[in-house]
Amino acid sequence: MDIAGWHRVNRSRWHPHWRREGAVEIEGIMALFPKQTHPARQVLSRAGCALLLVLLVMMPILLFPPHHKPEPTGVYTVTSIRYTYTDESRVETYTDTGEKRKINVTCWHPDKTAGEIYPLIMFSHGGLGLETSNESLYLELASHGYVVCSIGHPYHAFWIKGDDGRITFVSMDYFREIQQENARRDRQQSFRLYQKWMKTRTDDINFALDTILANAAGGAEGVYGLVDGERIGVMGHSLGGSAALAIPRQRNDIDAVIALESPFMDDIIGVKDGEFVWLDQPYPAPVLNIYSDSSWGHLAEWPQYARNFEFLSDASEDVINLYFPGRGHFSLTDLSLTSPILTKILEGGQTTRDAAKYLQEINQACLEFFDRYLKIAD
Repeated sequence: MDIAGWHRVNRSRWHPHWRREGAVEIEGIMALFPKQTHPARQVLSRAGCALLLVLLVMMPILLFPPHHKPEPTGVYTVTSIRYTYTDESRVETYTDTGEKRKINVTCWHPDKTAGEIYPLIMFSHGGLGLETSNESLYLELASHGYVVCSIGHPYHAFWIKGDDGRITFVSMDYFREIQQENARRDRQQSFRLYQKWMKTRTDDINFALDTILANAAGGAEGVYGLVDGERIGVMGHSLGGSAALAIPRQRNDIDAVIALESPFMDDIIGVKDGEFVWLDQPYPAPVLNIYSDSSWGHLAEWPQYARNFEFLSDASEDVINLYFPGRGHFSLTDLSLTSPILTKILEGGQTTRDAAKYLQEINQACLEFFDRYLKIAD
């Protein structure tokens, strides 16, 4: 595999002293004038307020400019529907209210079908993502005859809105865990957090899958009537991809898995002598691992990616590893379209590929993989 296109991604840092120095400079100019009476001070004050207002108005436009998603290439017109499912068997662990765990599930599917049924694909977003994080991919797959259901994981998603209108933001405890986790420094801490995160994510995925399949088997109308419960794929980005990789270990109805730059977190079963201990069992489903510049050159050195590195030399035709150079981790999602500036900041600014074309290539690879394993009989 050619790694000549790989480059190290340097993380940009925002230095607080820039803000302090700017504030001191403004305060110094304002100090030249008496606080109460000087008209120049009033003019500067009004000008400062006006400038702040302009910045506040322009900031969303600068961070999230108008954009167009790649047009789906399939023959089906796509529509979507959203549900909120309540898991009566689980108490929400991110609150102390005793409420039951609720998850959002949005499904993209072919519109105006004539009695057809389609493979089901479940998607789990990244560590601080949204259920719409890869909508261009959902649209592409659905236009080719798939039902794609993406889960919004409460308190792991940056924010979600339930069917009751309540907005739930990311848990600050979970956010701090993500910031503190460092597998190279403290494998025991990482193992504990991986187990905790995987439990939450895989329980959500299994619950969503079971709910959809039960409705489909029970003859429910709407999107449920379009689902072929005999052909199922799971996929996800980053932490969501790690959860997707765990699902075939937990159930035997999964036909294919795609992980968008995700370590096999659930295959880590302990820590011994300061090193991760890995599950010693063959992987039970066809898998496509996709990598960007952010991880490709680090697979051999990042301890949580040891199994990914091992799979690079796997001779099985059911283990596929693809490296897409020229962009980083967040360009594997639609963030590169919705916020090019934020994506550049998060990826260190070293992008050499057009965002839309990059996503199209990734989406095409995912489509071809699922077609291979979920549409064999078509």
